[in-house]
Amino acid sequence: QVTLVESGGGLVQAGGSLRLSCAASGRTVSSLAMGWFRQAPGKEREFVAAVTWSGSSTYYANSMKGRFTISRDNAKNTVYLQMNSLKPEDTAVYYCAVKGGGGGYYYMSAYNYWGQGTQVTVSS
Repeated sequence: QVTLVESGGGLVQAGGSLRLSCAASGRTVSSLAMGWFRQAPGKEREFVAAVTWSGSSTYYANSMKGRFTISRDNAKNTVYLQMNSLKPEDTAVYYCAVKGGGGGYYYMSAYNYWGQGTQVTVSS
């Protein structure tokens, strides 16, 4: 069993930055890929970014490329999401997840552990 706790969300003005953290406990996740998803009010949860177990490869949704950076520190069992040049449309609850199953990095069904989420609000 893995427990994920996200932190770092908050209110920021458009153009600003936030760094989200996701700490895993219960078992080590250093051998597993991890990802970030987000869900805006009234919308479906969508893929944001993912990182392989070693951190050597990363994947991003098109709208986040160049603005968001995912990274991980396996010694701390933690994954990060650096978000720059934030826009009001980035407002959502951001969730981290562990990819324990098959399937592509972009699909929710490939992730079997989820955090409770952290709210990010970007004001215009």
